[in-house]
Amino acid sequence: MGSKPWLQPAPAYSPLETFWDTEDDAPGPRCGHTLTAVAPTKSQGPRLILFGGATAIGGGPSSAVPGIRLDGVTNSVHVYDVITRKWTRILPAGEPPSPRAAHAAAAVGTMVVFQGGIGPSGHSTDDLYVLDLTNDKYKWHRVVVRGEGPGPRYGHVMDLVAQRYLVTVSGNDGKKVLSDAWALDTAQKPYAWQRLNPEGDKPSARMYATASARSDGMFLLCGGRDISGTPLADAYGLLMHRNGEWEWTLAPGVSPSPRYQHAAVFVGARLHVTGGVLRGGRAVDGESAVAVLDTAAGVWLDRHGMVTSSRPNKAQSEDPALELMRRCRHAASSVGVRIYIYGGLRGDVLLDDFLIAENSALQSDTTSNVTSPRTNNSSPFDPMSPDSRPESPSSGALSRESMERLAEASAQEAKAVNAVWQAAQAHAQSQQAANQDNNLPLSDDSHASEPADTEGDVRLHPRAVVVAKETVGNLGGLVRQLSLDQFENESRRMIPTQNDLSYPTKKFTRQKSPQGLHKKVISNLLRPRNWKPPVNRRFFLDSYEVGELCYAAEQIFLHEPTVLQLKAPIKVFGDLHGQFGDLMRLFDEYGFPSTAGDITYIDYLFLGDYVDRGQHSLETITLLLALKIQYPENVHLIRGNHEAADINALFGFRLECIERMGENDGIWAWTRFNQVFNHLPLAALIEKKIICMHGGIGRSIHLVEQIEKIERPITMDAGSLILMDLLWSDPTENDSVEGLRPNARGPGLVTFGPDRVTDFCKRNKLQLIIRAHECVMDGFERFAQGQLITLFSATNYCGTANNAGALLVVGRGLVIVPKLIHPLPPPLHSPENSPEHVQDDTWMQELNNQRPPTPTRGRPQPNHDRNSLAYI
Repeated sequence: MGSKPWLQPAPAYSPLETFWDTEDDAPGPRCGHTLTAVAPTKSQGPRLILFGGATAIGGGPSSAVPGIRLDGVTNSVHVYDVITRKWTRILPAGEPPSPRAAHAAAAVGTMVVFQGGIGPSGHSTDDLYVLDLTNDKYKWHRVVVRGEGPGPRYGHVMDLVAQRYLVTVSGNDGKKVLSDAWALDTAQKPYAWQRLNPEGDKPSARMYATASARSDGMFLLCGGRDISGTPLADAYGLLMHRNGEWEWTLAPGVSPSPRYQHAAVFVGARLHVTGGVLRGGRAVDGESAVAVLDTAAGVWLDRHGMVTSSRPNKAQSEDPALELMRRCRHAASSVGVRIYIYGGLRGDVLLDDFLIAENSALQSDTTSNVTSPRTNNSSPFDPMSPDSRPESPSSGALSRESMERLAEASAQEAKAVNAVWQAAQAHAQSQQAANQDNNLPLSDDSHASEPADTEGDVRLHPRAVVVAKETVGNLGGLVRQLSLDQFENESRRMIPTQNDLSYPTKKFTRQKSPQGLHKKVISNLLRPRNWKPPVNRRFFLDSYEVGELCYAAEQIFLHEPTVLQLKAPIKVFGDLHGQFGDLMRLFDEYGFPSTAGDITYIDYLFLGDYVDRGQHSLETITLLLALKIQYPENVHLIRGNHEAADINALFGFRLECIERMGENDGIWAWTRFNQVFNHLPLAALIEKKIICMHGGIGRSIHLVEQIEKIERPITMDAGSLILMDLLWSDPTENDSVEGLRPNARGPGLVTFGPDRVTDFCKRNKLQLIIRAHECVMDGFERFAQGQLITLFSATNYCGTANNAGALLVVGRGLVIVPKLIHPLPPPLHSPENSPEHVQDDTWMQELNNQRPPTPTRGRPQPNHDRNSLAYI
């Protein structure tokens, strides 16, 4: 079910320091407790909530009873302020939960939910206890959930998945070790547990495992102890798909040490595992005391970010710093790039130290020790000397070695892309041959005699709106309207005529998106009149914010159909290709999506290719996603051929992410963006009469229903010929070239003639196709006697084309008005380049030279070898 989640790269792991708690409000020695990070509020920064646990032990080697017994079980609550680095014991109002240990906890916004555990009187109840920190007033609430639930248990795990579902797994009910899974929808009242029956490889029964939810909604279960008491080394991911079905996925790789009673927490896409117990109750030691599961590569790493070895280095295993991590029953949490570990048990000794580790590669400056009167100079891991610290990503530059690695990776990816396309083409062609006779008839005249819908016909306005080159940014009465006949290039491929077909189709229900980080993005980037590129090229969001933004947008796309159903009036934009300055100019001259602009009475539709080629792909895609979140009913995005990892790894977006966010953060963000791209809708219908897509109808698309049936998320290597045609095909040279012809972009791609356009419109009762994908000199260009318009919104594409950019305004009466901007005059100091390309960022210029774009339609082109993926 769906694509596997082991995708996201993440930065390396590096440590900081140790605190010993001696203050009166410090939690003191304990084990079996929980440590939960809570989101900041307006008046409070991030906090850690430590609850419960055992403050004393009994039994041990001198006891008549074998093993260790937890005594002094408590229900005390301690709050650690991450900013001030101080502990405070609090006494919340309301009825507190009973004293307990081995319970589970999860943060839900500014609340912490506790469930289960075991105390002096046996198992705790299965009711949920909520510690509410809203408005900084601490209060307990007891939530009795309706119906059957997980029941009393201990040694289980729980976390919040997809910012909505409380998921609890495994544990012990006092009679047996469990293997069940339960979910509670926190957004649905009355609250009720749902017993899950996920598909896929299910984990075996276990207790004392760990679980943590990744920011994109994956719940990762790691290790534990099985029915026989044997420590486990496996890990399983639990995901909920957009159809509401849950699935278990076995994580690749095996932990370097089977363990239980350990701690694990996600930082980025890496699960950091610390401590634990082996068979016989012996603590995990040596280099295995700290292990990291890289969910991008599917391998276990050591604390240095290197793949673990089955034979640890002796010097490493004797490292006194790692001795501090020989512990079990401790608790861990993360805030930003830091991991916090408190207490636990080493042998028969309760611990009260507080460990902090940090992902220094995520920081904007090099790692430094936090000053504290209680800091012990010996780090729990290797201290980083200034000479050994990784290069700061804030410098905005990559080392020579990094650039060489990226160049090598790009060469390898180019080979991989070609292999993917060849395999996809072969698979898709075989599928087409099998289905062609039954499912995809090549001709059908059954609709030819049906009467045309003459009311509200789609028609192109006889004049286009143009901002004079010398008056960019100032309307001032100098906006001109030019007759379409005055455009030298635009009409070169067609002879205008009337088309009067319509297409009835079904309605659908839209869902609003969650709120979040998008307002910060809009505030920073939606500045049509005064936006300026960042001087140092450093991007203003970090990878965690990118993840939050992508998640919020993805939830909206999940509830949208593959073919959007839209209404006029609406503005349609073509390729932007990271030329954010052109987007701001179009917004400035012709209105922008804001309540201060025109969003209250007109929608916006973008036809893909938001990234690659230009200098500001990050600004372009993040603003569009933020606008989608802010105005989910009014801003619409469909997918282009560059919204695919195999392509934007080669043509600039991956390099831009790395160059502007640092190598580790950049790769993580690039991967997350591409996961969102896989969810984008693929086409849009406006008033059931105009279909909008990125590429075209190619050889395989005859009915709109074929596009509607494509299930998302989908990657380009799925082998779908329909998807390939939809995103990659082009019209032929002009109206006189009919049928299907090879496409100069590369093998396996086609161009389609005006006869294909006419046939498609008749079959589907459509009047017009609007598509993007090709740079056209006037920003828009008609084809097939006006039944198809190509739209391109980036000016002076790749700094060489000198083309205009355009948008189309589809009015209420379905009159379409093109609105244009011309390339800005080149600066005096660099007459050969446009402002999009006068930065010191020569890497993108070099990339565009190495992989030139498809020659622009509308003017004679020099001879190029176009049988290459360079031309996209």
